[in-house]
Amino acid sequence: MPDPYVVRPDSEFLGRILAQGGEDAKKCFQCATCSVVCDLSDGGPAFPRKEMIWTQWGLKDRLMADPDVWLCHRCNDCSTHCPRGARPGDVMAAIRREHVFHYAFPGFLARWLNQPKLLPLMLLIPAVLLGLAFMARDSVQNALSMSTYSTSRIIYSYSVWFPQWLLIGFFLLFSGLALIAVFVGVGRFWGALKAADAANGGRVPTRGLFTSIGSTLKLILSHQQFSRCTAEHRQYLPHAYVFYGFVALFLVSLWTMTAKWNPLIPDTFVYPFSFFSPWRILANIGGLALLLGCLMLIWARLPGAGDEGKRSVSSSTYFDWAFIVTLLLVTLTGFASEVLHYARLEPHRHLVYFIHLLFILTLLMYLPYSKFAHMVYRTTAMVYADYTGRKTAVPVVAAAASGDVVAEEAVAGEVASEGESAEEANAEDPAHEEPENVQGEDK
Repeated sequence: MPDPYVVRPDSEFLGRILAQGGEDAKKCFQCATCSVVCDLSDGGPAFPRKEMIWTQWGLKDRLMADPDVWLCHRCNDCSTHCPRGARPGDVMAAIRREHVFHYAFPGFLARWLNQPKLLPLMLLIPAVLLGLAFMARDSVQNALSMSTYSTSRIIYSYSVWFPQWLLIGFFLLFSGLALIAVFVGVGRFWGALKAADAANGGRVPTRGLFTSIGSTLKLILSHQQFSRCTAEHRQYLPHAYVFYGFVALFLVSLWTMTAKWNPLIPDTFVYPFSFFSPWRILANIGGLALLLGCLMLIWARLPGAGDEGKRSVSSSTYFDWAFIVTLLLVTLTGFASEVLHYARLEPHRHLVYFIHLLFILTLLMYLPYSKFAHMVYRTTAMVYADYTGRKTAVPVVAAAASGDVVAEEAVAGEVASEGESAEEANAEDPAHEEPENVQGEDK
């Protein structure tokens, strides 16, 4: 008989999960339907069944070191087929939100950013920083003995208030600070994944790390996982539009920022681009894709929109809306700034350009603390799963050695083997049984 295992439920953590979209988690009765119907839960530890029972028990330590939370792409096939209406897709989304908060550095910024009452403060901070940059413009230019760029061609800049050299230095500084915070968070996450695997018997890397990174990037670029969704198959297009639109705008921005040092850029390079410049065309196409993707995501989240009964399997929180609306405002103010730039409207174009810069800075500066962080945490989890062979084999670990409250899940295909009913599968699965030697200890 395995040694007794003391369960230390974190009631505060459970309360946050229930309040942020996971309110139906306690309806789950561990039938394993969710893991069976999920096309992404194959070849490794099945999800989201184990995440549902860990949530019910309030096992924060387990959930915070679980990479499978990020392998879920919220297709909502699980929520559609759940006989109890427990909505595992929403529970997994709430757990991912807690991951962002748990690993954020510094943590208080994540908590501040996701409180609606603090929204004015969180917008005021980047506005003040941009104002300080504007006030320091002349002093910095004189101190660095910088000369304005000159050419025989006529250049009508977006705003003389914010010259290009100032914006490049300013945004590189705060983007660099955000990346440092991202690296700290990802490092903590990776360490937690390794520690959890070590406690459960350990996993030996099956591939090289860089090979796994390459495989993961190919998977992300192809958006293959989203295309496997059934219940929410419509999310493939909006996510693809947003992703590729953002990539296009990033490439244009990178090309512009490196103009002075990039050997691929000729000396005749002039910014802003002309209307028919290939880079201008790419930026406009990317902006349109981003705009369309955001509008489609917003429409899909509106109550009553789309297919009948859709709202029964999906919900959105402030965490979701804040990111989508910020992306939308970045895109809309960008196009407005471009139109006013060509119209030569004074001082309107300067004010709109300032607002555009404000939302860009908000998006980049708060990357580690918003839903934007999904990009890095999901990538990290996918790399780790590929690196450790998590999606190809389930390690057999003795319950006595691991001290598990819930045994490792059977592969989804085994649970749903031909001719076996759900009741028979549950009867044979130790995860479905109530643990006999568990002592409760509320935190």
